[in-house]
Amino acid sequence: MAPQLLFDISDRDLNQVLHGPEYIESINPHRGCMRLLDAIVWEQYDPSVLAIGYKDIGDNEFWVPGHIPGRPIFPGVLMIEAAAQFASYLTLRFFEDQKSFIGFAGVDEVKFRGQVVPGDRFYLLIQALSLKTRRSICKAQGMVNGNLVFEGTITGMPI
Repeated sequence: MAPQLLFDISDRDLNQVLHGPEYIESINPHRGCMRLLDAIVWEQYDPSVLAIGYKDIGDNEFWVPGHIPGRPIFPGVLMIEAAAQFASYLTLRFFEDQKSFIGFAGVDEVKFRGQVVPGDRFYLLIQALSLKTRRSICKAQGMVNGNLVFEGTITGMPI
């Protein structure tokens, strides 16, 4: 059976930018080549916590020359990092009065189902499973051109 998306996105405008890099950086500390989230497209905090964002994969990314020369592929560990940054953002938005950094504490059930290459818009879907001030657990999926390319569960903790 083909994997299902975490939630229905058919009525979402995936080109709408709700929050851009400046706002994301006001929540998350990542900067420069390590900020792996370019825009938030949609977010919902009630009755469940869900969000969609994206990272545009450019030709000038730091990993392009070396991961795989002549055929660059966005590294899977960076897909996981992008999902962790998005989960951190979502957790900090949910707990607006919490000012700490949400650190990466674990990753489970990761599957890579396709490639992401320069020129792609890598969409991330996040669904919070458990948001607490001492630990967050979020399901994450990555998509390119409507195809699921990555999924996993991200655990974060304030540090």
